[in-house]
Formats: sequence, structure tokens, C-alpha cells
Amino acid sequence: MAFTTSNSYYWKGFRDGAPFVLVAIPFGTLFGVFATEAGLNIVQTMTFTATVFAGAAQFAALQLLQEETPTLIVLASALAVNLRVAMYSASLTPYLGAAPLWQRACAAYFVVDQSYACSIARFEKEPQMSIGQRMAYFFGSISPIAPLWYLCTFLGAVLGTQIPESWALDFALPITFLSMIGPMLRTLPHVVAALVAIVVSLLTVAVPFNLGLLIAGCAGMMAGAQAEVMLERRKVRA
Repeated sequence: MAFTTSNSYYWKGFRDGAPFVLVAIPFGTLFGVFATEAGLNIVQTMTFTATVFAGAAQFAALQLLQEETPTLIVLASALAVNLRVAMYSASLTPYLGAAPLWQRACAAYFVVDQSYACSIARFEKEPQMSIGQRMAYFFGSISPIAPLWYLCTFLGAVLGTQIPESWALDFALPITFLSMIGPMLRTLPHVVAALVAIVVSLLTVAVPFNLGLLIAGCAGMMAGAQAEVMLERRKVRA
């Protein structure tokens, strides 16, 4: 019975994650194309995408490498872009922290925007789910995305510059984040963090090596955290 229930949650996760393939396909293909244009061969491109498995960080690092940015700045920028994954992990820990180590290790690799967005929404909606059901749902949500990400990256690397610019594949990145972030702006701290990050990123657009992104990210997180502290204080006083 437990296996059957977990299996049903796996397919629930699969169905919830399936719509994101519409973004994973062009996004992965675009990365393969960009990597080829940057001078990486197919083996290097696939190693890059398999070891990092973080689209935004991969694009950021690749762009900076093309601009001959110092390696330290490239690493710092990629790390900053991926800091959100650390926050995702912290948010998921209360729900998945009791799972076996090997399951948590696998889940850590697959914590990306899509799997987090699906999972945290489901876990908050159904707090009675068991650890097994939560893990099944999590892996179900990433199952339709990960294989296509690898496959489309490979196809993009093979096709390279043969893909016409008229396809405009670069639309995938902003649409992905808008589709996931928009529904998650449900509290004042979330909105404050987003607004501050947007304003600071616009003000620091001229900072060399895209360091404005680091500054904006840090400012947004600090503002969001401060807003949450202030709300908690008001609740205590009330």
C-alpha cells in the first residue's frame, strides 16, 4: 500500500513538472548552441551541463568566459547565481531532511527552480505527506525535465550555429523565471526582496563583469530578510 501511494505521488509530480519541458527544450538547446559558439566541444559541453546542472549559472559562467573575465569572478558569479539553490535546500529540509542519506544526496543534485517550485507548493498544500511520498513527488517533478535537458543540450551542441536566429530561443530564460517567481510572490518579504533586487540590478547595470547581479542578489536577500524580521516583531507586539 505504501509503495502504491508513493508511486501515485511520483506521477503527480511528473504531471506537475511536465509543463516545464516547454521551457527545458529551448533552454537546453540554447545552452548547447552557445557552448559550441564559445568554443567548447560536445564532450566539454555535456560534462559542463551534467556536472553543474544549473541552467542560469551555466549561462552566466559561459557568458563571462566569452568575455575573458578572470576565473575568480566567473566562479563567484556562478556561485552567486546558484545561491538561491542553497535557499531552496534550506526550505525543503523540513520536508525531506529525514530521508536516507543517498536519497537526500540525489535530491540535492536535482534541486533546481522547477523541482523546487513544484515540490514546495505540494508539500505546503499537503503537509500530511510521508517522507516516502514527498521524495516520490520530488523525483517525479524532475523526471520529465532532466532527461530532456541533457538531450536538448546535446542536440544544441551538435547543431551549433545551424539553428537560425529567427527561432529566438533566448526567450526561454526570462520566461522560465517569470513563470516560477510570479506565483511565489505571496508574502511581503518576497515582494520586497524582488523589488529591491530589480531596482539595484538596474542601478548597477554598468558595473564591470556583471557584478551588479551579485550586488542586486545580496541586496534583495537582505531586504527580504529584514522585512520578515520586521513583520515578526510586529506580530510579537500585537
